[in-house]
Amino acid sequence: MTSATAPTRGSRAAQPAAGGQGRDAARRRSAASDRTRAEARLGWYLAGPAFVVMLAVTAYPILQAVWESLFSFRLTAPDERAFVGLGNYRVVLTDEIWWRDLGVTVLITVITVAVELVLGFALALVMHRAVRSLRGVLRTAILVPYGIITVVSAFAWFYAFDINSGFINAWFDWVPGIDPDLNWFAQTGTSLTVIILSEIWKTTPFISLLLLAGLAQVPTELEEAAKVDGATWWQVLRRVIVPNMKAAIMVAVLFRALDAFRIFDNVFIMTNGANGTEVLSLLAYRQAIARLEIGLGSAISVLLFGCVVAICVVAIKLFKVDLAGARGER
Repeated sequence: MTSATAPTRGSRAAQPAAGGQGRDAARRRSAASDRTRAEARLGWYLAGPAFVVMLAVTAYPILQAVWESLFSFRLTAPDERAFVGLGNYRVVLTDEIWWRDLGVTVLITVITVAVELVLGFALALVMHRAVRSLRGVLRTAILVPYGIITVVSAFAWFYAFDINSGFINAWFDWVPGIDPDLNWFAQTGTSLTVIILSEIWKTTPFISLLLLAGLAQVPTELEEAAKVDGATWWQVLRRVIVPNMKAAIMVAVLFRALDAFRIFDNVFIMTNGANGTEVLSLLAYRQAIARLEIGLGSAISVLLFGCVVAICVVAIKLFKVDLAGARGER
């Protein structure tokens, strides 16, 4: 009888303890939830005014572009304005020029973002691991290209590769395929090469700056523990560093992809879209500004905006970053 009642007493004694642990867990979850709501309110208080101003500044042009895209409207003939509904979109999407320019834009975006992500990560590692006395000098030197105005940078690269005023052919004539008579801007492949190189040189520092902020959030204890367990440098990088800076990588890729997809300056200055290098931003410019076709130009701009939104959605779904977990709320 005594042996039969002992487990019963133990189970009854364990019930209050289990209930206390449950209440403690509930209080912790409630505290975390309250903190999350307080941080959300503070975030809206701080960012709310700027958000309202940005919405007021950007909402009207976007809505105006959507409205104008529904009309056949040429600025030189305002009296011939006519409502065509989705006719402009049908004209754009059935034209091979749109799809050709979309392909060029996607090609430039994919190559530049991929190369810049690798180079930016390498530069971020160098800046992060550098001796403290050299960090300021390294960061300043690396960020110099990003501080140059895009138009100035585009002209510099154009004159460097120009067949008449450039020095690239003379300096690199020992490289197979490069000779003094090479005209970089006469063919599609070489023109896109110069455009992509100029983009990479200009904006890789931006990527490295974002990734450097992500590296600073990686706990050094995890790296040291992995090294003690015998992990190689590559294993530490792949299993410790990269997973812990996933949010920073997503932000870097997202920001840079959006910027690269809207490329205009370099293409306009170097080739003006010649030899199959026209991009979507330049196509919209030609229709709305050069030809004064406001309806078609607005339709292209709205489609370009839709592509940008699609990139945002794909990037967020692809990375699946848990920002709540990254803040330690779980």
